[in-house]
Amino acid sequence: MQHAGGAPLPPNGGSGPGWPPPDPPIPPVAAPRGFPPTARGAHPHGSSPAHPHGSSPAHPPSPPPSPARPAAPPGPRPAGPPPAGPPPPGHLPPPGPDATGHVRLPPGGPVALPSPEPAPSAVDLTATTLAVLLIGPAGAGKTSVAQYWAEHRRVPTAHISLDDVREWVRSGFADPQAGWNDHSEAQYRLARRTCGFAARNFLANGISCILDDAVFPDRPVVGLGGWKRHVGPGLLPVVLLPGLEIVLERNAKRRGNRRLTDEEVARIHGRMAGWYGSGLPIIDNSQLDVPATARVLDEVLTRSVTSPPAW
Repeated sequence: MQHAGGAPLPPNGGSGPGWPPPDPPIPPVAAPRGFPPTARGAHPHGSSPAHPHGSSPAHPPSPPPSPARPAAPPGPRPAGPPPAGPPPPGHLPPPGPDATGHVRLPPGGPVALPSPEPAPSAVDLTATTLAVLLIGPAGAGKTSVAQYWAEHRRVPTAHISLDDVREWVRSGFADPQAGWNDHSEAQYRLARRTCGFAARNFLANGISCILDDAVFPDRPVVGLGGWKRHVGPGLLPVVLLPGLEIVLERNAKRRGNRRLTDEEVARIHGRMAGWYGSGLPIIDNSQLDVPATARVLDEVLTRSVTSPPAW
C-alpha cells in the first residue's frame, strides 16, 4: 500500500487477483466484559455495609389499617382538554426558538459528480462543494499546498491529512520505516477509511475538503479505487509532481518518521511518473511557491468541475 509522505513502500504490484478485498464493515462496539450489572447501592457481597453478615434487623409490626372512607359521589367533569399523560420514554420536548445544542446534521453519503457548467469561464468554485484528492510523492509539497488552499478559500473548506490521522495512534503505532507488515498495512487502511468518513460528513454539511495522499498508478485497487469507495465518484484527483531534485531537497528538510532516504524518495518519484498519460491533471510545481501552486490548483479544479477526469 502506498503511503503519504513518511514511510517506505510495500512491494510493487498491480491490480487483479491477489489484491485484498475492500475494507470490511465496522462492527458495533461491545460492552466491556467482566463487569456484571449491579443494582445501584447494592453491596458487592450481597449484604449492606451496616450488616456485614447479611442479616437484617427485625421489621417492626405494621400499624393497623385505617378505616376506609366512603367514596365521594361522582361530580361533573371539568370543561377543557383532558390532562396530558407522561411523555413516552426517550421523548424529548421540541426545542424553543432560542435553544442551542439541537442542530440537526445530515448523514454523510458518497459525494456525487459535480454538475458541469455550460462554459469553463462560468464555473464558480465558491458555489460548488468540492472534494479534492491531492496526489504526489514525499516532498512534493502536498500538505503545505492543501493546507494553504483550504485556509485561503472564501467558503468553508477542511484539510484532511492522511499522515495526521494515521499518527493519532500512540501506543502500538506501526512505523513502516521499521518494516512493512500487517500492522502497518492495517493502520494505513484504517486511516484512509477514517479520512473518507470525515470527508463525507464535511461534504454532507456543505463544507468542501481536500485530502492528500501518495497514491501510485500501479496500485489502482487500493489507491484511487479505495478513495472512490471511501469518498465517492465526485472526488477530483490532482497530481502534484515536481522534479526529482526539488523533491530530494524538500525531503532533506523533513524531520521524524516523515523523512525518507534519498533512495526511497527517488524510487517513489519514479513510480509517480506513471501518472503521465493517465488522464489526471498534473501540476509541476518545481518553480512555484505554495501560493502560486494553490492558484494553479484552482485553475485545474475549474476545468475538472466542467469536465471531470475519467478515473
